[in-house]
Order: sequence, then C-alpha cells, then structure tokens
Amino acid sequence: MGNKHRHHINRRQFLGQASCAAIGATTFFSSILNLKAIGASSILNSSVASAGDYRAIVCLLNSGGMDSFNMLIPRDQEFYKTYASTRSNIAIPLQNITALSGTTVDGRSFGLHPSFPNLTTLYNEGKLAFISNVGTLVQPISRQQFWDGNVPIPLGLYSHADQVMQWQTGLPDKRDSIGWGGKISDLLMSANENDVLSMNMTLSGTNIYQTANNTTAYAIQPKLGAVTIQDYNEDWVLNKMKKQAIDKMLNKSYDNIFKHQYTSTIKQGVDGASIINAAIEAHPELDQFFTPYPDIDEGRNANLSDSFKMVAKVIADNETTKMSRQIFFIDYSGWDHHDDLLDLQMNQFSELDNAVFEFQRAMESLGMADQVTVFSMSEFGRTLTSNGNGTDHAWGGNVFVSGGAVSGGKIYGTFPDLTLGLNNPLELGGGVLIPTTSVDTYFAEIALWFGVPKSELVTLFPKLGYFYDTSSTENPIGFLT
Repeated sequence: MGNKHRHHINRRQFLGQASCAAIGATTFFSSILNLKAIGASSILNSSVASAGDYRAIVCLLNSGGMDSFNMLIPRDQEFYKTYASTRSNIAIPLQNITALSGTTVDGRSFGLHPSFPNLTTLYNEGKLAFISNVGTLVQPISRQQFWDGNVPIPLGLYSHADQVMQWQTGLPDKRDSIGWGGKISDLLMSANENDVLSMNMTLSGTNIYQTANNTTAYAIQPKLGAVTIQDYNEDWVLNKMKKQAIDKMLNKSYDNIFKHQYTSTIKQGVDGASIINAAIEAHPELDQFFTPYPDIDEGRNANLSDSFKMVAKVIADNETTKMSRQIFFIDYSGWDHHDDLLDLQMNQFSELDNAVFEFQRAMESLGMADQVTVFSMSEFGRTLTSNGNGTDHAWGGNVFVSGGAVSGGKIYGTFPDLTLGLNNPLELGGGVLIPTTSVDTYFAEIALWFGVPKSELVTLFPKLGYFYDTSSTENPIGFLT
C-alpha cells in the first residue's frame, strides 16, 4: 500500500505528462520501448570503448530561452561597467556576484549570479565549465553578411518553436522531428546488452531530442518512477487476478501481425517498468543527496531535484540492468522572462544550482562522476538590453557542462563584448549577439566523448564541417577529456 502511488498515475496525468495512451479502462503507455534494429552493430568510438565501460549523458533543456548573461557575468572593473551600462535595470550588482576562481586566457575575471553558490563550487573544483556565446549557425557569419542577407541564417531565428527544435535536432536550416540524441541511440543501440530498455530515457515525456528512427525514449516520472498498468503489481487478490489475465493476453502468440506487435510492445513496456522501478527502489541511499519536496497531488509538483534523483538511481543500477550507454533528458521550462526577470531568475537559478550540485555529489558517492556528463541548452540567448522589466528573444548565449570528465574551471569559446552599437561587430542591434561558437561543435564534443566515432559526426550534425575538421586530432572545443 505504501508504494502504491509510485507506480501509477491517473489517466489525465498519464496522457499529459508521458504522452501515452489509454486502452479500455486500463492505462498503458507507448513512449517507453526500445525497438532495436535487426542486425544493428555497435560502432562505439574505439578510443573510449572498453569492456565494462559505462557512460551517460544528461541533457538539461532550459526551455523558454534563458537569459544567460545574468548567469555568467564579467567582474573586471572595466568590463563590469560595460555590462552594467548595457543591462541597465536588470544588471546584477557587482558586490552580489559570486566570484569564479582564476582568470580566462585574456586575463578577465568572471562570476556567477548570487543564486549559484553550488555551481561556483563545482567550477572552482574543476568539475564544471562554461561555453560562452553559443548558438545555432548554418555557416560562420559577420554582421555585414547578416545585414546583406548573403549568408544563410538559422530557419526561424528568434522563434521558440524553430530554435528549440534546432538545438535538439542539430539541423539549423530545416525543420525535422528526429533528434541528435535519437540518432545516437540508433547508431549505438547494440552497445547495451539489455534488449528491453531503451538507451534513451526521458524525465519530461516525449521530446524531439530523443526521437529516433529505430528507438523510442522510455518515459520515467520524476516522483512516480516508470509508469505501468494501474495496480498491475499491487498485492491484492483482485489485482493478482487482473495481472494473471493481462499476462495471459500478453504471452499469447498471435498470427495477426498487428496484434502480435501490439502485445509485444505492451509486454516490453511492462517488463521495462519492472526493471526500472526495481533499480529505483534498490538505491534509497541516494535520497540523502537531494532536496526533499512535498509528496502531494500524485507527484505533479515534482521539482528539478526529483528528476535528477531518478536519473541517479537508474545510473546507479547500470550493471544490474546491463546498460553500457544511457541518454537522459530533462526539460526545466519557464525561462521566457519578458517580465519580472530578476525575481523569476533568482528562484529558478537557485533550483537549478541545487539540482545539478546534488546530482554531481550523488555521482561522486557512486564513484561514477567520470562516467556521467550533464550539459545544458536553451533555444536562444536573450537581448542584452532590458525591455523595461525583462528581456526578449535573441541569439548567442552561455551554457554549462558538468561532470568528472569535464576539464572544468574554465570558460570556453569567447565571452563577447557587451557594448551596444556599431563598435561591437557581434551586436546586431537591440542587444542581439551573433554567436561565436556553433552548437554543432558543442554537441560534437559530447557525442565523441559518449562514443560516437568522428566518421559519424556529420551524420548527426551536417553543418559541422563549417566549424570543425573531423580529421583533426583535437577535440572540437576541448572541455571534455
């Protein structure tokens, strides 16, 4: 009875949060299987693959468009003065900025928003890095080329729908439904011994990033765990009878190909839920690392820490579940701060700061910090200028990556000049900055570390050749060892 609400949710939640389907009076799910391609072979990058090797990447999408120039802030007197002048009433006071240790290659010093004491700690420990002024790019482009319109720019620039799609697909010049996380799972699907579970697992329902041709993301609820048939595993007499009846249907051999595929799909989902929930329940010791949150309303008020806690527990059981490669997706939304930016940022930055730090400490307790990398993305940066009480859609922004394999304590890319006007060759007007680092190079480095061979990078990111030579012996950016 005590665990009843951990393994099922009501119909409205299930459809809304997990993008699954209800069949008759019993709720089933669809976004939870791994449809492995027949004859698929592992093509793991030989430089990172080894017997018993495990790696996981956790994609943290800050959807809505984070104002990341209030996350990473210059602290030098001259550069801070420019920042404060450009940002005006949305600037963070210098005395409130948390200092990052060391200086960048050009001798500048930086700090973080005061809501990031834990990320500051990780950065200073060398476990977190920033990549500055990142954005979607079709080709390198100058301000004059942008104005002249003779170099292609990302499709639907400044549009939420287009830009969030492009960060997830790696395709800046067209609309597509297949994500680069999904493409990786198709490429590397046979790296995992487990034929039931998908390499891709989502804490935020159906998403483009993990959508693939041959694999489907397995949906996990942040508080409830893997969703299964309602009351399927409950130890009641009537439920036992219900389970027996369902098992009989699922184990039956059907001549009709559609009936066979349907029952196989449901059975695989049921079996997968059992594996995932067993993994989650096997590691209560990880609860101590994460901020507790009220367990009311059947889990609809789950916070970011809840999602990271579920990820940590699934990772902790990778040997039992026989998974060598796993990709996790978390969407932390609500960053479209056209108004009330300072107050909203304070709260969301704090929740983000706690969750990422807690997860890192949990991985360290497992001795797996070097095998797990968290990376952030958001559809675009925001205007350097205030619209009165917030900021609007722009282009280049800042992201972070954390984990034991990260060459941290550094800012990669080029932190841009924040001056407004014609004296700044990156500023298009209104505080919009042209990115100096393409998302392709950012993602390519993560893919290489995960095990994708260089020969397949252009499959994932067709425009990568404009920014990185795949024959190079150097990593695209250098933030992962």
